[in-house]
Amino acid sequence: MMTSETVQILVKRLPHHADLELPSYSSEGASGMDLAAAIDRDLELGPGERALIPTGISIGLPHGFEAQIRPRSGLALKHGIGLLNSPGTIDSDYRGEIQVIVVNLGQEPFVIKRGMRIAQMIIAQYVTARFKIVDELDVTLRNAGGFGHTGH
Repeated sequence: MMTSETVQILVKRLPHHADLELPSYSSEGASGMDLAAAIDRDLELGPGERALIPTGISIGLPHGFEAQIRPRSGLALKHGIGLLNSPGTIDSDYRGEIQVIVVNLGQEPFVIKRGMRIAQMIIAQYVTARFKIVDELDVTLRNAGGFGHTGH
């Protein structure tokens, strides 16, 4: 049985986050931690509207890690609420406040309240790529096929 690794993430609570919970996993097997809206008053988003929502925290990720910010499936299904630029990426050298671009793709206005779980954050390890220019690439069965070519 494989177990997941644990990495320490430094977190700075900003003044407008003082009474809110830190990001946390909702279940033992969850890969995403819920992020809360650190807004000072309710915000109504009409259909098609978007807003930048602060979370009230900054994080310090170790080199080689990123935080991916993703929509919450329940908000998407029930209300049509998504995130633009999804998944958003928090780089290991970014120290500013995590903020999420929330969009209402639903047909009804949606109210975001202080402390509402508005997004989820996944911590992921990554590798750094280095490009090498070549004259030819190896041939594969797929080769240049794309954009639905397997459905023919």
